[in-house]
Amino acid sequence: MHDRMFFTPVAVSVGAGHKRMIASLSGMHEFLTEFPPSRRRLSYGAAAKACEAARAGDISAESARDALITFAVTAGILWPADQPIVSVKPTARGHSGFAG
Repeated sequence: MHDRMFFTPVAVSVGAGHKRMIASLSGMHEFLTEFPPSRRRLSYGAAAKACEAARAGDISAESARDALITFAVTAGILWPADQPIVSVKPTARGHSGFAG
């Protein structure tokens, strides 16, 4: 089976100022599998079931995407569309440890 892509990727927060773009059913499956069990709620189960149903061809990829968005909203991890990425990565160049 080939991977089915979403029409529009879903951005979720994966840490302070870091986002992850989920653009396909395999990406959704990977993200849900990696999501900490201690933070899973009912909406997690619905998203996981929707992902499997879409991978089997029983529902559309967009329906699974909708379930992922519902899960992300209830878990408080949906990336706001208007929020910038906040990430500073030091490099080894320059005297201060940051790129000049």
